[in-house]
Amino acid sequence: MLHSYKLNGYNIILDISSGSIHSVDAVAYDAINLYGRGGREAAEKYTRKTYPDITAAQVDELFSDIEELIQRGKLLTPDVFSDIIEPAKKRTLKALCLNVSHLCNMRCTYCFAGRGEYGGDEGLMSLETGVQALDFLIANSGGRKNLDVDFFGGEPLLNWGVVKDIISYAREIESASGKKFRFTLTTNGLLIDDDVIDFTNREISNVVLSLDGRPEINDNSRKLLGGGGSYSDVVPKFKKFTESRGENEYYIRGTFTRDNLDFTSDILHIADLGFTELSMEPAVAEESAPYGLSMDDLPTLFEQYEKLAKEMLTREEAGRAFTFYHYKLDLSGGPCVYKRVLGCGVGAEYMAVTPRGDLYPCHQFVGNSSFLLGNVASGITNERLHDVFCGRNVYNRPECRECWARLYCSGGCAANSFNAAGSIDGIYKLGCELFKKRMECAIMIKVARSVNH
Repeated sequence: MLHSYKLNGYNIILDISSGSIHSVDAVAYDAINLYGRGGREAAEKYTRKTYPDITAAQVDELFSDIEELIQRGKLLTPDVFSDIIEPAKKRTLKALCLNVSHLCNMRCTYCFAGRGEYGGDEGLMSLETGVQALDFLIANSGGRKNLDVDFFGGEPLLNWGVVKDIISYAREIESASGKKFRFTLTTNGLLIDDDVIDFTNREISNVVLSLDGRPEINDNSRKLLGGGGSYSDVVPKFKKFTESRGENEYYIRGTFTRDNLDFTSDILHIADLGFTELSMEPAVAEESAPYGLSMDDLPTLFEQYEKLAKEMLTREEAGRAFTFYHYKLDLSGGPCVYKRVLGCGVGAEYMAVTPRGDLYPCHQFVGNSSFLLGNVASGITNERLHDVFCGRNVYNRPECRECWARLYCSGGCAANSFNAAGSIDGIYKLGCELFKKRMECAIMIKVARSVNH
């Protein structure tokens, strides 16, 4: 299976199963696509007729090259990955999202967690529950050595003391348990101070900082409790924090809505502030929501993603490079085939924990009782639901099996699918289209770098 497209002056052909990417001229672009649809004879006939200036010897050489690529497994490669995925079975846990706070000191208009309460009670996680969560993770992680824990909310810095104590406990038990913990933190930044900066730089591998872009855009959505905007409060804190990170990771993560379909301007604004590790996500909501995106917005959003990709290349050449999360693409050492087929591991390798210790497939399912898996104190009690999530893969979803992007998105987000289609195996069509455009842009950037360097 091939995916072919033209972007930024490049003719790009992606061989889906092998992952090989070919940047070719117009003649080869047509020839390869026709070969894939009808074989050599039809493709060769078309090429000779459409490009009369190409000599017979050049045509022969072109098709010899095509067939050599096929023989080498670089073109029109058969898909064998569905055959290596075993039937549904238990998968070992490797990561937890600890909702240490179901409270928030902001009122963002698009927040899926409401006021941080996830439709339930307000509350802060106790150290006891945090300890039980880590013990549960260790007990269910099998032979895995490296374990990930993300501190989330609400706003996790509202429970900062417990976050620090949970990490201290983890460090105490690493040696005896044979495990190594990696921590991340997602915060709106209002409570960042010197203690937060110093501790996170020592103990937390990655920090996600929320900012939506230009002051008027950010302040329209990311509001303080009193109704004012948060831009002027958090930007100075983010600058101080990121400048102190050294080799430690961080991301400035924004959300774009119907109010800023020109979201590239917001990404570039954040880059111009001096931040270099960026992400901008589409708001996920019903089209009827005041901020919801619609399928009608796709042409504009596609243009924005292409504009961003081109600007990133321009800035890179000028020595002003920045990273955009969705355009990070490792073509040589990326995720293994199992990861590509099985996806993020929601409800199987990854779970969320509420302040009360309840287990959900991920933080976006928190509060929906039909997705309650159990509790860190008693373990997984909803085995049927756990089995469902363990058995999910991109090949048991009919609408994904023939999609060219399946080995990049791995079936997409189960929560978004459920919210859009009423099933974790449904399709969130808007999200699918945006993902595919992002992948086309990411691949184009790789091609451009290869050609120009």
